[in-house]
Amino acid sequence: MKPESSIPQEFQEVAGGLIPVDRLFDGVPDIVFFVKDARGRYVSVNDTLVERCGLKSRHDLIGRTVEHVFPPPLAGEFAGQDVEVLKTGTPIRDRLELHLYPGGSSGWCLTYKEPVRGRDGRIVGLCGISRDLHAPYRQDDEFGALSTAVDHIHRHFDEPLRLPMLAEMAGLSVYQFDQRIRSLFHVTAGQYLVKVRLDAACERLSTTKEPIAQVALSCGYSDQSAFSRQFKQAVGISPLEYRKRFAAAE
Repeated sequence: MKPESSIPQEFQEVAGGLIPVDRLFDGVPDIVFFVKDARGRYVSVNDTLVERCGLKSRHDLIGRTVEHVFPPPLAGEFAGQDVEVLKTGTPIRDRLELHLYPGGSSGWCLTYKEPVRGRDGRIVGLCGISRDLHAPYRQDDEFGALSTAVDHIHRHFDEPLRLPMLAEMAGLSVYQFDQRIRSLFHVTAGQYLVKVRLDAACERLSTTKEPIAQVALSCGYSDQSAFSRQFKQAVGISPLEYRKRFAAAE
């Protein structure tokens, strides 16, 4: 399928300020940077992504989608992430995944994707980065098992999650699991779980009108008071005040 070269004018107007950012990331060879429109087509990329796709210039990548430049099943996985962000507006953070490198080698990275919204609040695209991991342990099987556990946290943070169960999912002891999480995210395994839940809570408080009690329940807290306590301890203000500040900024 031939990629389309034209990018919607609306997206160009909204994302115009983002485009020069690719130059900043050109000097960071272990980070991939990209901006895509609402159809998943690349609008802006850094040199690292161009090189890893085996292309000569960024012009060879602009207007294409992941299906044009990545082999299956990676292309399907990346495209599924894009659809998730574009349809729901929910960011993807700390996604531990395998990437391909020039010459056919592979390695692990952490991926982050955020929706790009127009002036009327509609989602017109997404932007993201993937950061290479430089951990002291590089075995693919360890990262693969850990990826399963981290992905489970992100998909089921609204459920009761226990560290022994997550460690077992990764094929590690609780101590080993905690050490791996510390190495990757610079927080304990317990703190990482709290981070994922509070990230989701911040997203809901700023983009929905759900009652705070429902936000608490949706983010894995059994009661509103426990949620409010932990939220204020981590963020510095109450969930209600956080929501008010976003409402005032609109």
